[in-house]
Amino acid sequence: MPIFPVMQGSASSPTEQQQPACGLLRRALKYFVFLLLCFTFLPASLPARAQQQQPQQVITSIRVIGNRRIPKETILARLFSHENDTYDPQTVERDFNSLWNTGYFEDVRIEKEDSPKGVILDIYVREKPTIREINYKGLNSVTQSDVLDRYKKEKVGLSIESQYDPTRIARAVTVLHELLAEHGHQFATIKTDVKTIPPASVQVNFNIKEGPKVKVGNITFTGNRHLSSRVLRESMRNLRPIGIPHSLIFENLFAKTYDASKLEEDAERVRQAYRDKGYFRASTGDPVTRIRNEGGLSFLTFRPRRGKRIDIRIPVEEGERYRLGTITFTGNKAVSNPRALRAQFNMKDGSWFDATAFGKGLQNLQKAYGQLGYINFTPVPEPKVDDVKHTISFVVNVDEGKQFYVSRIEFQGNTVTRDFVIRRELALEEGQVYNSHLWELSIMRLNQLDYFDPLKVDQDSETHQNAENGTVDLLLKVHEKGKNSIGLNGGVSGLSGSFLGLNYQTNNFLGLGETLTLQAQAGDLARNLTFGFTEPYLHNKPLQVGFQVFASKTDYNSSKAYNLTGSSDTNANNATNSLIQNYNQSQTGVNVSASYPIRHSFKRVGVTYSLNRSTVTTFSGASQTLFQTLAFRSGIQGQNALEGIVSSQIGLTYSWNKLNASYQPTSGSEFTSNLQVAGIWGSVRYLQPLVEFKQFHPVRGLHLDNNGRNVIGYRVQAAYIQGFSGDVAPPFQRFYMGGDSDVRGFDIRSVTPYTFVPTRVLFNLSNPDGSCVQRDPTNPQTNQCVQVPLPVFGTVSAGGDTMFNANVEYRIPLIGRTAALELFDDFGLSMSLNHGQLQQSPEGADSLNAPLYGCPNYVNGACVGGQQIKFPTTLSTIPGTNVVPRMSIGPQISVMMPIINAPFRIYYAYNPMRLNHSFLGENLITRSMFPAGGAGDYSYAQAQQLYGSLYVLREPAKTFRLTVSTTF
Repeated sequence: MPIFPVMQGSASSPTEQQQPACGLLRRALKYFVFLLLCFTFLPASLPARAQQQQPQQVITSIRVIGNRRIPKETILARLFSHENDTYDPQTVERDFNSLWNTGYFEDVRIEKEDSPKGVILDIYVREKPTIREINYKGLNSVTQSDVLDRYKKEKVGLSIESQYDPTRIARAVTVLHELLAEHGHQFATIKTDVKTIPPASVQVNFNIKEGPKVKVGNITFTGNRHLSSRVLRESMRNLRPIGIPHSLIFENLFAKTYDASKLEEDAERVRQAYRDKGYFRASTGDPVTRIRNEGGLSFLTFRPRRGKRIDIRIPVEEGERYRLGTITFTGNKAVSNPRALRAQFNMKDGSWFDATAFGKGLQNLQKAYGQLGYINFTPVPEPKVDDVKHTISFVVNVDEGKQFYVSRIEFQGNTVTRDFVIRRELALEEGQVYNSHLWELSIMRLNQLDYFDPLKVDQDSETHQNAENGTVDLLLKVHEKGKNSIGLNGGVSGLSGSFLGLNYQTNNFLGLGETLTLQAQAGDLARNLTFGFTEPYLHNKPLQVGFQVFASKTDYNSSKAYNLTGSSDTNANNATNSLIQNYNQSQTGVNVSASYPIRHSFKRVGVTYSLNRSTVTTFSGASQTLFQTLAFRSGIQGQNALEGIVSSQIGLTYSWNKLNASYQPTSGSEFTSNLQVAGIWGSVRYLQPLVEFKQFHPVRGLHLDNNGRNVIGYRVQAAYIQGFSGDVAPPFQRFYMGGDSDVRGFDIRSVTPYTFVPTRVLFNLSNPDGSCVQRDPTNPQTNQCVQVPLPVFGTVSAGGDTMFNANVEYRIPLIGRTAALELFDDFGLSMSLNHGQLQQSPEGADSLNAPLYGCPNYVNGACVGGQQIKFPTTLSTIPGTNVVPRMSIGPQISVMMPIINAPFRIYYAYNPMRLNHSFLGENLITRSMFPAGGAGDYSYAQAQQLYGSLYVLREPAKTFRLTVSTTF
């Protein structure tokens, strides 16, 4: 501070002397402020001037040093500094932060090097090592795929070829602990070992000691006075023991693995069980657990048990029991009728309060409003408890929100299928009030097309609301299946035997939804060739039309089916031939169909016209008599009855299909009714009504649960056939059950009533030494024997005119819808109730009654004499074979083979209900039908042995079969 001198002057007054002093003080303060400002701004301005004076430095080169896996270009792309830019330390600092934040490097260093041309930036990096191998040593209770799935779910980010990060390793250890704890290993220890693999990789080893497996021990409750411990344990779905529910002894057969994370959830279920019984204020305390060593002997091995058990004790406060008072509503404007809202709650006033039923009522209320377009509907129930009357009433405050309309419906992922093909299957249209129920039905109809992978409403559809306009946009994401299927399939089936087939099918031809099918199949029992085409929408109308042209040939040969072998004895072969069903049928024809859906439903009505021409070739006397004598072709009998059989029939159908998939559905139902009438033109006249119903439902254990993984399904079908205008139904149209399609444990076409069929058999007259009596003894080389015509009743499977079939399956999926384990129970009943349908034609009866039977004498090898026999004109069923129920139970494994595109299955069936019947055939053979002498005596005894003995019909008790087919 400057020191100013003081001027001496003459004496003056005190006032005059103070004025110069004040002026000096003001001048001193001005100098002080001036100097302070100089010292403040001068240092800041000097570097700026210095920089202006110094030349700017330019970055001439950027070098990356130390990178091995990460390309140089990737590192340079992260920098804010570039070549030919002005060097700026602050920008270099940003470069450092950008590289470090990538997490790719253990060390980052940026050095500046001056050169005559400018500045060179050297970027030194040391990359984090790459994980080359991950090992889980000692992991037994779960698989590595389970671990990887859990990593993906928890977003751990640890995998091979990823960068080593200690924080991710620690996170992985935590997730492994949780996973092992869920599988009962609460005391597992996990240590990590990281080994270096030169030059820049590591091996991560998880050393795991799982420890003893901890299972749930005793589950007890305290404070439960009104609900038994058994009922409360039953409500604990996660930790309750496995056993037979509601049994006194077998309720606790197998203990479940203890999972601490699910204990709280089960405790809440216990509280919910009380609330469902009316204890509205029931509560549960914190569960108390106690660990102990497991004791006793194993139920299976009878050895001492080793392991840990955790006993659980849950304290309960029941409180009072309440009845439901009333349920009222406020704020409901769109639905002003309170009765309609109250009807959504399946609860009666005055009944014991049920919390689950009340919750379902709220869900039903939300669905009902959702069908009216109120997407944001929210019910808010307010309970009002009356502790005096012990009642609880609810006032449901209805927040309806705004009604929404559909603005746009768009699709994503349909690269082949046209938009209009999808749109025409939707029950919800643009501009319409949004209806959640119609949208769910639309998804179901798309699943039935089988064009896409299974669609789910909550996963594959998105809803975008525009609250201002009151509109909603819908986006449906689909993933198309292969529309073309070219497959080579083969296997064994009951109807076709061993077969090999080639098929081509496109269920979405040119993305227009049309179906084109070409199939050829050849087997040792059946051959067929089929070509078909279906147009689901004709001229953009929901009229489905289609046609099918086919040619087939099928053998119904009991000797093949049962592996019967012939004998060297001619009479024995003839006897066998007269007692079995053996024929084949060749068919060629065309089917034309049309159907129309009932609007906004899954119902459909249709009509089908079928014209086919068939020929029957018989290979046994019983089959020949059956086809040539039955009155299924008026005025035609004999061999002509088996050729040129023209069937012209029309079928009327009514059906609905609510199944969520065409193969292995998990929910829904299907109903089909069909009435076939043949006789508009052609050779045969009959009518055949048929009804079929099947339903599937997801289950959890033995309880129906919409969220269950397993599936229970059943099918019931019944049919009847009857001829008219004097004709009976053709034998090949009657009902023969058994095999893969209905009752699995029985052979194809074996579930049927059996009948006696009169047959004229030519029996060789034989000598006692077994040689036949020659018609011309002077010329034995001709080997022509004297033949005796005998009346014989053969036994054939005639089929039933009435059929009933029921199937039940419990399916446990193994791999999605590709493989499954199924437990089945099949029941079948084929009956002949209308005996008039086994009536012989007059011409056919005359062909049996007119000839003479027996050969009491013969002259020159020709029989002389004999007798006429009048056979009954109606075939009679064999007692004990007509109304006989059959049942098969057992397991099966079914797999949809991806290459041959066919359902392959293997099953074992036990038949608790089967036919096991012995009977004596009707015997009309007498001694007078044979000539006198030793040859007649011997031949008569032989005929009695072959045709008059005891017959046994015994069906198999068990079956093990490998086949390519489905039942329902």
